[in-house]
Amino acid sequence: MNTVTRFAPSPTGYLHLGHAYAALFADAKAKEAGGRLLLRIEDIDPGRSRPEFEAAILKDLAWLELSWEQPVRRQSEHIGNHRNALTTLETRELVYPCFCTRKEIQAEIESSGMAPHGVPSGAPAGPDGPIYPGTCRSLSLDERRRHKDEGRPFALRLDMAQAAALATADAGPLTWTDRERGTVFAEPEIFGDVVLARKDTPTSYHLAVTVDDHMQGVTLVTRGEDLFAATHVHRLLQVLLGFEAPDYHHHRMLTTETGGRLAKREQEAGRTEGPTGKQRPLMIRSLREAGKTPAEVREMAGFKTP
Repeated sequence: MNTVTRFAPSPTGYLHLGHAYAALFADAKAKEAGGRLLLRIEDIDPGRSRPEFEAAILKDLAWLELSWEQPVRRQSEHIGNHRNALTTLETRELVYPCFCTRKEIQAEIESSGMAPHGVPSGAPAGPDGPIYPGTCRSLSLDERRRHKDEGRPFALRLDMAQAAALATADAGPLTWTDRERGTVFAEPEIFGDVVLARKDTPTSYHLAVTVDDHMQGVTLVTRGEDLFAATHVHRLLQVLLGFEAPDYHHHRMLTTETGGRLAKREQEAGRTEGPTGKQRPLMIRSLREAGKTPAEVREMAGFKTP
């Protein structure tokens, strides 16, 4: 099987060393197998995505001497694919509208003392943060219609219990192949009813990435360990939508000089404090402007140029 990997940044800021590591890792895995690297711009957040950030992403990756197949896929140009997938799940009665605000969800969790499925309150959050307690799952059709007529904003959530039961009835125990961990049994139900779309946003990260990986023929998803938990959800969606499962490789995360994870806030600041108090630039563009060569930045990210 021809290996197809992808690097899928969001154009909500400039690339930093952590992004460089992820892109170079995906490229290396494709080259090891004589495969292909794809580039996808995940721009489904119109409030934060900017053309100048996308242009900077392309410039930084080219400067790092990476190449990818054309055309570049932009998620915003394929909303129809995401909407069709959502309709498929709605037709199977696996999606319901949720009118709860984040504040209301947190208050419900704190008052109940328990998260869904017997998970104690205070247990690790799911991919979307606090585990949703299922407040709106039991609303009647009339109640849902009334809330919509009142113009209340809502999210569309996956009925996880029904979805997981249906998927396992169709395919048996859900598993995926992880290049680091071997066979992993998916347990998406422990994360509660995840959001698949919102009234003003036609798709979520979970739905969009599952659909786009399938549409692009990705056979190996490489991404950071911080997204390992989300793979439980994506594996479920793949079964429900009739998609083949790619292999996964969740790689380590780069850290700052003080041991912290490279994050958006440091990317936006452009620098981080080292143990001696000396500031070190993080952004690829900053490193380039400071006179670093592509080979030096690749080595800083953990990849030596042959």
